[in-house]
Amino acid sequence: MGHLRAYRAAVDGKRRGNKSGRTTETLIVIRRLIFAAVALSVALLSGSASYAQSGPFAGMAGNWSGGGTVTLEDGSTERIRCRATYAVGAGGNGLNQNLLCASDSYKFDLRSSVIAEGGALSGTWSESSRGVNGTLQGRGANGNFQVLASAAGFNANISLTTRGNRQSVVIRGESQFRGASISLSRH
Repeated sequence: MGHLRAYRAAVDGKRRGNKSGRTTETLIVIRRLIFAAVALSVALLSGSASYAQSGPFAGMAGNWSGGGTVTLEDGSTERIRCRATYAVGAGGNGLNQNLLCASDSYKFDLRSSVIAEGGALSGTWSESSRGVNGTLQGRGANGNFQVLASAAGFNANISLTTRGNRQSVVIRGESQFRGASISLSRH
């Protein structure tokens, strides 16, 4: 019986009384456990980070800049330069935006605060250079947002599309400001 155990141990690479074999096996097991613990920690941390920012505004935070054109009441267009700042909160479901654009003769400073719930967007906006403010209502997901900005005597449709570090903002209004088409890049 003892010979059978010795034979099986030899076949398995284990000899009775061979401490270096046990030490090597123990080290291998410890390394595997450490690797598994590190892999699990990385998975949990990355999973919680993506969960924390999984709403429709996730990935938009930061400073953006670019340019485009603005169309005025008389139909004339002017080139504009723009800067935008986005602060994202509420797990990616809240967005505070500041969009400042200017040309040689025209300027607007648009600020908004938006919350997303189940694809529906709602919030408030203000334009400081004209002292106008109102509400926002719309829908959005996957980097595409369609919003109606309303105030007394003013409505504008806003379309915002974000793909990675590129963003397109199109505004169509009903006043001295007929619209704008803006392309932004995050830096």
